[in-house]
Amino acid sequence: MSDRERTSFPVLRSDDVCSLIQAAEDVYQIRFKNRAANAYLVRGSRRTILIDVGLSSNLAHLEASLAFVGCGLDDIDMLVLSHEHLDHIGAAFHFHGRTIIAAHRLAANKIMLRDDFSMLRKMFNEPNVPIDIDLWLEEGNLIDLGNFRLTVMYTPGHTSACISLFDPDKGLLFASDTLMPGGVMGGIFGSGCISDYIQSLERLKGLNAKILLSGHGRLSDAPQDDVRIALQRSHALLSDTAQLFDALDARANFEPIMQSVRDLNKLDDG
Repeated sequence: MSDRERTSFPVLRSDDVCSLIQAAEDVYQIRFKNRAANAYLVRGSRRTILIDVGLSSNLAHLEASLAFVGCGLDDIDMLVLSHEHLDHIGAAFHFHGRTIIAAHRLAANKIMLRDDFSMLRKMFNEPNVPIDIDLWLEEGNLIDLGNFRLTVMYTPGHTSACISLFDPDKGLLFASDTLMPGGVMGGIFGSGCISDYIQSLERLKGLNAKILLSGHGRLSDAPQDDVRIALQRSHALLSDTAQLFDALDARANFEPIMQSVRDLNKLDDG
């Protein structure tokens, strides 16, 4: 953590698993020190939401951080899941019956069908228990908390189901794994797509964001720099991929495969 971050974003509480950091007034980051994604508490004048929730094994530490600012699990009006990966949603089943659980419709399908491959279950070794999604989110939905008004942005690329939340009045950008401080890329997983990733970053570039609240790592007060670097890296990755396919010369390698198929057909006909 840099000196600049310590000054701009005070650490309110820390234990061996997570730290509670104030990102803005009534906005808190719970930053886990293991492989779990960050969780964000946003306390509005009318409603309180939690954005992502981390791994189920961290629940007690999450509760302790929330309690530090006077918030219990039953005080959460909505849990918003940014996408289907279990490092972001593993503990969500603990909120069944306590609050509304929301996600983009594509993420909701994967989560409720218990698509272990898409959810990266082997990677995170989470309990194989159902997570129910109560509310399907779409591009342009507004989550009105009173003094916060968060617009849902569909930002695929990392996976096909990623969303970001943006408050244009306060300049708060909850970008999950689409954009991280320093322009670090969240990677392309399963249903993800590098061209979608670039288009999503271009959308984020056009926002007047002041604070980046990402899925992993520190907070950033330079989101425009972050997105510029991320776009450079994404275009470089796309170029490298194109060069790789050119080097493989797919057309030249395809013909022997088709000849083998034709030979097999001749054998069948004989």
